[in-house]
Amino acid sequence: MQVVLLERVEKLGQMGDVVKVKDGFARNFLLPRKKALRATKANIERFEGQRAQLEARNLELKKEAEQVHAKVNGQSFVVLRQAGETGILYGSVATRDIASAMTEGGFSTSRNQVVLDKPIKTIGLHDVRVVLHPEVSATITINVARTAEEAERQAAGEDLTQTRDEEDEAHEAAEFFESEELAPEDEAEASSEDEAQD
Repeated sequence: MQVVLLERVEKLGQMGDVVKVKDGFARNFLLPRKKALRATKANIERFEGQRAQLEARNLELKKEAEQVHAKVNGQSFVVLRQAGETGILYGSVATRDIASAMTEGGFSTSRNQVVLDKPIKTIGLHDVRVVLHPEVSATITINVARTAEEAERQAAGEDLTQTRDEEDEAHEAAEFFESEELAPEDEAEASSEDEAQD
């Protein structure tokens, strides 16, 4: 299907471009969200008549988005989730969770603006892109932790993904080597006691 774009669409084209897209993409995404019109002669003429207004409106929205970008870019937001000892979450952090964390942090965002390249399924710091305008996007950090205390430790740079099992093994190994160092002395004491009894 051929459509005329009413705004810039990433990886597709700029405002006013006539592009060919798959029918489902046009029917389910571009047309309902008013990002494009079917490329009929009447619609192209209608677009050309409204082009100046659409471009002016686009510039206003872009300026607003740039102001928000200056405030939100580089910000960090905490999302608390339950996770196993290895740091793998019971579930995942979705775009809705990120949008609500940003809203609680004072930035009004919808889940459609949050772009996740892959699901967040582990604790730690994750960079996430937020599209504020088709031409303006910001990068934020999502701090996924089990508790607020862990979130503070992660923000300070501590890696919490080391498992408790590894810590226990290191502790047991230290105890083992300490007991090995003491072992020869114990044997010497035991043999001197045997000699004393003879």
